[in-house]
Amino acid sequence: MSVTASAGFRAAGATAGLKASGRPDVALVVNDGPLDAAAAVYTSNRCKAHPVLWSERASADGHLKAVVLNSGGANCFTGPQGFQTTHATAELVGELVGAGAADVVVCSTGLIGVQLPRDALLSGVRAAHAALATDGGTAAATAIMTTDTVSKQAIATGTGPDGTAFTVGGMAKGAGMLAPGLATMLVVVTTDAVAEPADLDRALRSATRTTFDRVDSDGCTSTNDTVVLMASGASGVRPEPGALDEAVRSVCADLARMLVGDAEGAEHDIAVEVVGAASEEDAVEVGRSVARNNLFKTAVFGKDPNWGRVMAAVGTTGAAFDPQALDVSLNGVAVCVGGAPHEDPAGVDLTPREVHVRIDLHAGERSATVWTNDLTHAYVHENSAYST
Repeated sequence: MSVTASAGFRAAGATAGLKASGRPDVALVVNDGPLDAAAAVYTSNRCKAHPVLWSERASADGHLKAVVLNSGGANCFTGPQGFQTTHATAELVGELVGAGAADVVVCSTGLIGVQLPRDALLSGVRAAHAALATDGGTAAATAIMTTDTVSKQAIATGTGPDGTAFTVGGMAKGAGMLAPGLATMLVVVTTDAVAEPADLDRALRSATRTTFDRVDSDGCTSTNDTVVLMASGASGVRPEPGALDEAVRSVCADLARMLVGDAEGAEHDIAVEVVGAASEEDAVEVGRSVARNNLFKTAVFGKDPNWGRVMAAVGTTGAAFDPQALDVSLNGVAVCVGGAPHEDPAGVDLTPREVHVRIDLHAGERSATVWTNDLTHAYVHENSAYST
């Protein structure tokens, strides 16, 4: 499963003792080639963790041999000592896999402002390297979990011009602080397709724009977000650009939905679909405004079809629309048509896990969907006690 579904990759998870729980906390994904093409995108947060600052430079040339990830500590705002820990981690991985430190992306997740125990982390890296296997994807996906309740893995296949198959596999962690700028996620995606760094960069940026960047759980953006795509070329298949883009998008879309589905304390997954927009940007802005509206999110938690909160959120945007022409439906019930009440909101069933909000702006032909979740007592409790 996961990152080792693609030929040419090995992965592993190990326990370094970074988590008080004693659960696995170090993961390693290695590209055995023959190619080492790569692309990556990172958080838009200006306060970036040491691993992000390192990895931005390491991935800039489009070539990577490995990604090493740890949970149990974000290694962010930890001063020179923290950066030295990141550097030492990359150097050790490079030494173990026969590459340079600059061929290694480093990812960390956990509490900000706490030093990672370097010796323990490096010991965990050695253990992960010793355990590398072609079926180690699930172990790696498990080791990067923090508040996640389940590991997140996805696979897609595509075909080259001659009908020969290639594979894309991915793993992710993330269960809260899901907002544009990637969300608080670490994601590794692999493919055995033959591809150049420019191909991967195009495919990854196109995919994240409509998947990870449209997951908006709580409006909070993390300091450590990293999404990496690596190609081994082991299948020998060079797909057409569209085929590669679609396979990468499919994996990213599946992982993004898993992130929403595992959002901290959530009881509802909410798709905010905006249609009839003058531009895609308008559609995203409106969807995001509703997705971030705490009054709307608490109403969904309480199973209250209060569509006025949707209208109020739409009205805070700069999108083109006539307020008297807006339509809103909740789980298929047209509660508002032409800016006025329509069907009885009592007919809206908000008991299912998935909630679909459809907003028609009647201002154009563009559309977009933003995924979010409800705001629950459990979310407040978990995040009020996160560091303790």
